[in-house]
Amino acid sequence: MEIEGSVALVTGANRGIGLAFARALLSRGAAKVYAGTRQPEELKEPGLEPLLLDVTNQQHIEAAAAKATDANIVINNAGIQAGPPLLHGSLDGARLEMEVNYLAPWAIARAFAPVLAANGGGVLVNMLSVASWRANNRFPGYAASKAAEWSLTNALRLGLRDQGTVVIAVHVGFVDTDATRAIDLPKVTAAEVADKTMLGILSNDPEVLVDEPARRVRSLLSGSLDLLYPTP
Repeated sequence: MEIEGSVALVTGANRGIGLAFARALLSRGAAKVYAGTRQPEELKEPGLEPLLLDVTNQQHIEAAAAKATDANIVINNAGIQAGPPLLHGSLDGARLEMEVNYLAPWAIARAFAPVLAANGGGVLVNMLSVASWRANNRFPGYAASKAAEWSLTNALRLGLRDQGTVVIAVHVGFVDTDATRAIDLPKVTAAEVADKTMLGILSNDPEVLVDEPARRVRSLLSGSLDLLYPTP
C-alpha cells in the first residue's frame, strides 16, 4: 500500500515506538496521522493530530473510530510490561498486560474494520515481539500477552482478507526505549522499527522481522524445543 497521501492512526503515539511510527508516516507523505494517546494535550509533535485514546476504554475506542473515518492505516502499537516474575508477586500486572497487549488491539481492530473496509481495505499493523514466540520466566505475563496477540493477528488476517485489509505482524527483540532502559543487551532503535515497518506496508508484507533476534527465533519455530530453550 502507498503511504503517500494515506491517513493513519497510531495508538500509543506519544513516545517511543509509537512516536517513531507517527514520524515515519509523516516523513513518507502521509496526509494525516492521528496520534492516539491518553493525554493528547501533552503531545507537542508538529504535524500530528492528537486523539484521546486510552486503548482499555471502549468509549474512547468508539469515539476514535467515529472521528478517524478517513483512516486507511491503523497501527496497534500501545503496549505495556507490568507483570510479576513467574513464581511470586501479584498477578494484577499480568491481567493488565492481557488487557492492553491483547484485548485492546482486538477491540481496536473490531472498531476500525468497517472504517478500513470503507476506505478500500487498507492496512492493520500489530506491534508484536520476539516474546510472541519465546517464553521468558522474568516476564511471563508479557510474553503470554504477546503470544495471544500473535494468534489474534493471524485470526485477523483471515477474518479481514475478504474486505481487502492487509494485516501485518511486526516482531522485534529489545528496542531502545524508556521501558528497556535498565536492560543491558543489544537493542535496535525505535526509528529502525518504524522504518522497516514502513517498508512492510509498502510491500504488503504479512510479517516484518526487524532484527536478527526476530529472524533467528522465527526460524526455530519448526525445530525442537531444545533449540528455542537450550539447557544452560
